[in-house]
Amino acid sequence: MCPSCPAYGGTEVVVASVGSEHASRSRLLWRSSWPNLAGATARVRVLFADGSDSSLARRLAGAAFLIRVLSALVAFLSQIALARWLGGFQFGIYIYAWTWMLVLGGMVDLGLGSAAQRLIPEYNELKNFALLRGFIRGGPWLAGLIATSITLAAAALVKLLSPYLAAYTVVPLYIACAALPICGLAQVFSGIARSYGWVNLGLSPAYVLRQMLLLALLSCAFVFGLSRDAVTAIFMAVLAWWGVTIGQSVVLNRRLVKVVEPGPKAYAVRSWLSTSVPIFFVEAFFLLLTYADVIVVQIFRPPNEVGIYYAASKTMALVAFIYFSVAQTLAHKFAEFHVAGDRKRLADILAVAVKMTFWPSLASVLLLLAVGRPMLWMFGHDFVSGYRLMFILAIGLLARASVGPAERLLNMLGERRSCAVVYGSAFALDVALCFLLVPRFGIEGAAIANAITLVSESVALFVIAKYRLGFHCFIFGGHKGR
Repeated sequence: MCPSCPAYGGTEVVVASVGSEHASRSRLLWRSSWPNLAGATARVRVLFADGSDSSLARRLAGAAFLIRVLSALVAFLSQIALARWLGGFQFGIYIYAWTWMLVLGGMVDLGLGSAAQRLIPEYNELKNFALLRGFIRGGPWLAGLIATSITLAAAALVKLLSPYLAAYTVVPLYIACAALPICGLAQVFSGIARSYGWVNLGLSPAYVLRQMLLLALLSCAFVFGLSRDAVTAIFMAVLAWWGVTIGQSVVLNRRLVKVVEPGPKAYAVRSWLSTSVPIFFVEAFFLLLTYADVIVVQIFRPPNEVGIYYAASKTMALVAFIYFSVAQTLAHKFAEFHVAGDRKRLADILAVAVKMTFWPSLASVLLLLAVGRPMLWMFGHDFVSGYRLMFILAIGLLARASVGPAERLLNMLGERRSCAVVYGSAFALDVALCFLLVPRFGIEGAAIANAITLVSESVALFVIAKYRLGFHCFIFGGHKGR
C-alpha cells in the first residue's frame, strides 16, 4: 500500500499543512530578525564608515592589521619552510645574520621614514607645498645615500671582525649587508605612503609581498637543488627585499603624481634631519630592545637554542603586529591634530588607539597560547620545547599593548628626547638582565628579561604622557586631555 492512498488517513495532507505552518513561522522569524540585522549593519557602518576620526582610525588600523595578519601567516610559513629546509643549525646561522640585518636595516634611514609622518601633514597644513615636493623627491635619495654609507661601514666592520667570528657566519653577514641600502629607501617610501593614508602600499610590499616572493624563491632553490645552507637563504631574502621595494617605488610615484601638483621644490635637509634624528634614536633603541634578547642568546647559547628562542619569540610577536598596525597608521593623525591645536580630537583618537591596541592584543595572546604548541611543532619537533617561553613573553607584550601607541604620541608631540631616554634605558636594562639571566637560566632567562623590560618601558611611557603632555594612555581609566 502506497503512502498516498486514502487508507493512510490523509497523512500527506497533514504533513503538507505542518510544513506550511513551519514555513510561515520561518518567514515570521526572518522578518522579525531583519530589524536586528539591519541595526547590526548600521552599527558596523557607524564604527567604520561614518566619516568621523574614530571610524577613519578604525579603517586605517584595521587595514594595517589585516595586512600584518596576512604577513604573519606568510612569514610563519616562510620561517617554517626555512627551518625545515635548513635544519636547526643552519637555521640558527640564518637567524644570526638576518637579525643583525634587521637591526641595522631599521635604522639606516636615520628616522626619515617616520619623520615623513610628521613632516608631510605639517607641510600640507601650512600649505608649504615647495617643501612638500622637495621632501617627497629628496627624502628617499637622502635615505639611500645614508644607507649606502652605513652599508660600506658595516661590510668593513665584518671584514675587521672576521678573525673573531665563527667562520660559518662571515659570508651570510656580508650578503645581509647588501639589503641595507634598499631598507633605507623602503622605509621612506612606506612613511610617505602611510602619510597619505595608503596603508596597503605602505605596508604590503615589506610585510606581505616580500615574504611571498621569498617563499617563491625558496621553492625555486629547492627545485633546482641549491645548497641547503644559510648562505642560500640569506641571498634569497635579500633578493626578495630588493624586488618588492623597486615595485613599491614605481607604484608610489604614479600615485603621488595625482595628488601633489607639480611646482618648485625646496630642500630643507637640515630641518628634515633635525626632525628625524631624535626619532632615529628612539627607533634605534626600540629595535635594539626588540632584538637584544636574541643577540645575547647568540653569545651564550648554541645555534639550535637560538632557533628555538627565535621561533617562540616570533610566534608571540604576532601580537605586536596589532600595536604596529595602530601606531603606523595613526601617527600622522597625532601630528595633524597637534599642529592644528585640536586637543579634543587628539585625546579622542588616542583613546580609540589605546582600545584598538589592547583588546585585540589580549584576544591574540589567549589564542596563541592555546595553539602555541602545535604552531611550534610545525618548525620541527625540537622547537616545541620553546612553548613555555610564550607565557613569559606574553606578559611584556600585554604591558606594551596596555598603553597603546604612546611612543608615537610622544614623538609626534615633541617629546622625542624623553622617548629616546625611555627606550635607551629600557635597552640598557634588557641587556643587563640578559647578561645576568641567560648564563644562569638559558633561553628562559632571556624571556624573563624581555618581559621585565617591556613592563618597565610601558610604565615610563605612561608617566611621561600623563605628566608632561596631560594624556592618559592606559587602557583602564580616563583618556581626556588636560
